[in-house]
Amino acid sequence: MPHQAYKSLNSHMPWIFKDKSMKNIVSSVLLMSVFSLPAYAALKEGDLAPQFTTQASLGGKAFTYSLKENTEKGPVVVYFYPTAFGGGCSIQARAFAVNHDKFLAAGATIVGVSLDDIGRLNEFSAHPDFCASKFPVASDTDGKIANSFDLAVNETTRGRKDKRGVVVEHGSVDRTTFIVGKGGKVIATLGGLAPEANVEKALEAVQKLGAAN
Repeated sequence: MPHQAYKSLNSHMPWIFKDKSMKNIVSSVLLMSVFSLPAYAALKEGDLAPQFTTQASLGGKAFTYSLKENTEKGPVVVYFYPTAFGGGCSIQARAFAVNHDKFLAAGATIVGVSLDDIGRLNEFSAHPDFCASKFPVASDTDGKIANSFDLAVNETTRGRKDKRGVVVEHGSVDRTTFIVGKGGKVIATLGGLAPEANVEKALEAVQKLGAAN
């Protein structure tokens, strides 16, 4: 933080701070350095989506999921969520499952992505109250897929408990959904929304896309 950096410089180079004008200059530089840090922003409309391949689970069974193979068939709703069995994540998964047929009718498929290992995802994907075996959830344990979509991993959430009271042994990414078109480009990016609203907006986006085609 600027105040800590200020104190550190003051203690190591007190001669700098004898001059008030120099003190003001240094303080200004420190503040500018903090507020000019590059922001981590998700991929935007028109960006080319990374075509990842990873372990995923559908109905409690692990398999290899390829985004490229799926986008060749039609648009894919790629939704990143903090963790399986999380409070909001469970609501979101349930909403995707309930509306699954509507997404299919619009020509789109769904895949969830989180930092969970395949064991947690096998349970989550098969649970009748959440994914309900309707769509796959993919594992991104090292966060590389999230990073490739310009999403940052927040390690401070490691050690929290899910809604079952089970400790989550990984960090998290912000709830963000990408609509990836057949050509592999991002058609829409949805972030900063409540779980159900995120699903609603994703459905609206693919339905508009389907109507346009």
